This record gives sequence, C-alpha cells and structure tokens, in this order.
Amino acid sequence: MQMSEADARSLKHAGVDSLRRGEPIKARETFERLAAAGHADALVWLGLAAACRGLKDQAAMVAAVDKVLALEPRNVRALILKGDHLAGAGDVPSALSFYRAAMKSAATAGQMPPDLAREVARAQEDCDRFAKDYEEFLRRRLAEHGLNERSSLRFAMSLDLLHGKKELFHQQPRHYYFPELPQKQFYERSQFPWLNAIEAATPEIRREAEEALKDATAFSPYVTREHKERRPHSGQQGMLDNPDWSAFFLWKDGHPVPPNTARCPKTTNAVLENAPLSRAADRMPSILFSLLRPAARIPPHTGLLNSRLICHLPLIVPANCGFRVGNDVREWVEGEAFVFDDTMEHEAWNSSERLRVVLIFEIWRPELTAEERMLVQVMLEATDAYGSAKTKWDA
Repeated sequence: MQMSEADARSLKHAGVDSLRRGEPIKARETFERLAAAGHADALVWLGLAAACRGLKDQAAMVAAVDKVLALEPRNVRALILKGDHLAGAGDVPSALSFYRAAMKSAATAGQMPPDLAREVARAQEDCDRFAKDYEEFLRRRLAEHGLNERSSLRFAMSLDLLHGKKELFHQQPRHYYFPELPQKQFYERSQFPWLNAIEAATPEIRREAEEALKDATAFSPYVTREHKERRPHSGQQGMLDNPDWSAFFLWKDGHPVPPNTARCPKTTNAVLENAPLSRAADRMPSILFSLLRPAARIPPHTGLLNSRLICHLPLIVPANCGFRVGNDVREWVEGEAFVFDDTMEHEAWNSSERLRVVLIFEIWRPELTAEERMLVQVMLEATDAYGSAKTKWDA
C-alpha cells in the first residue's frame, strides 16, 4: 500500500490523538496501518505498544516495544514498558535491568514531558522496591548457607555490584597495560610484611618531613607544565602548576635528589632498604612527601601503568581528609601504610584547615615474576632509547 510522507505524518498525529482520547482500538488500527505501509519509526512502534497495553494484549505490546528498542535502545518510555512487562511476569531481576537502564537514560534526557516524568518517578519507586525485595531475598537465602560478616570480601563486593550499590571500576592505565593482573583497588596489608619496618620508622620520617616543611621553597607543584608538555592533559583539572598539591622528592624519575636525600636520610634508607621498588632508568622509582593544602582536592584520575602499585605512609593527617580508589573510600591513619592500584580511578581531599602530608613510593606488583619485572624495565628503558620523549609517571 502506497502512502505519501505527508499522509504518514498525518496518520501519526491521528494515532497519538487517539491514545490521548483513550481510544486504544482506533490508535492500534492507525499505527498498524502505518507499519504495513512501511512508515514505522520508533514513534509508531511506541504508539502501537501503548495501544496494545491499553487493550491488554501483552504479546503484541512486547513485540512493539522490542521494535522501539531495536531502533532506540535508550528510549525511556520503551525501557519502562519492557520493565513493567517483566515485573508483571515475575522476572524481577530482568525488570530491574530495564528500569535501571531507563533511569540512566532519563538522567541525561533533559526536560521531559510531564506524563513521562511521572512514569519515570513511578518506575524509580518500583525499581527501588523491587531492588530491596530482591536483595533481601538473596541475602536470606545466602544466610541460610552461612553468609555472614566474616565471609569472602570479594563475594560481598559482588553482591554490592549486583544490587547497584557499587560501581564497577577497572584498571585504566593511560600508557601501558600489563594483562591478566587482578583488579584490586586496595591490597591486603598482610601481603607486604616488609612495610612493618617502614611503619616502625614513622616518628623519624615524620620529623624529617616536618623539617622539610619549614623551607618554603622545598615543595613544588606535583603536576607541572614540564611534567605534561609531552602528553595530553589528563583529568587532573586545576592541578597544573597548582601548589595546593605539592611534592618534596627524595627520588624522582629513577634518580636520587641529593640535597633532599641528605636532609632526609632516615626516610630514604627506610624505603630503599625495605621496599621492592619498581625500577627503570629515568622513569622510576619516585619517593616523595606529598603535601595537600587545606580545602584542596585532587580530582579523579588514573596512573600511567599497571605493572606497579603505590604505597602511602600517612605522616600528618588532620581530620576530614579522605582518599578514594574505585568504590573504596578510606581515611589515612598516621603511621599505618596501605598499598593501592593507581590505575583504578582515585581522588583525594583535605577538607581541614591544616596541611596533609603523606610519604609515597612505588613498588612492583607482587604478581609479576622476576623475568616479567626485568622485561617491563627493559621495555620502558627502550622506549626512551627510541625517542627523546619521556613520560613522567604519576606517584
């Protein structure tokens, strides 16, 4: 059946008007006529779905909704309709996936018509209710099989991810990715017994940091134009040449800084003698005191390579300071070190009125074999030998 574009537009308007007047039979006939004539776009299929829902023809409604989502996978109305159908059929997990997709699309859709805004609000309430019921059911069943607060932390995180309580983060190194390494935000402290000796030296290390702080010129901005000139600017907005995040380097890019190591011999020796520092000529390690000024925030960012980990030894930590890696938010505790993967998105803040100072250094990932460490080191050094551009690693 031939139909002009003008006639098709007129019929679309007529179908929508029929829906608004509460005439689903007439609306269905109109939209089916358009589909038969080859003029079925997302609006036509969505109108047909709405008409079929009004006539309680679930099979036809779902078929029309699937046509909409094939054309527009983020269509909010269609996602809600599909979620409603699945919820009515008792498939709550699947319904939740469509409701959540609808909420995500709605969040970026801008201003919506009032009727759609009401549908989104209703779907959000249903989503929250179903999510709570679903989570409680799973946890009751798991508790019957021994789940408690002492159970696997990895499994506990999997439940939080399943229920949308946490976001999934992956390693995102900006330069070099070593495959098949575990996706851990923070590492268990027990994996690094050599940290005991460094923690034991905390009073002496703190005294050396405090002495360095007395020199107004000792600390310089961590992110500098020299640091960034050969790489595109990353997500550290506002930190370029900003003294709010400053560093006092004992070692920098694989080399000692003699004046600073001489001023801080206890710190230098404690790290060099105990830590399995990652090494590559003109690259790493870096060992530094990291200063974050009052009311300052280091924006979310990721490091450049995942073949190393970062160690923090908190030295001066006022209240209201924090640190996030992926989903895990922690407070620094003076004298208690931790190890994390900086290729996971991370950020730091100092909401106090005092300076925050942390000792930072980088180590090889424990999962790398001695051969793999050697190969990574040679590869990085060969990169510099090939050209003059050198990448400075974030610490």
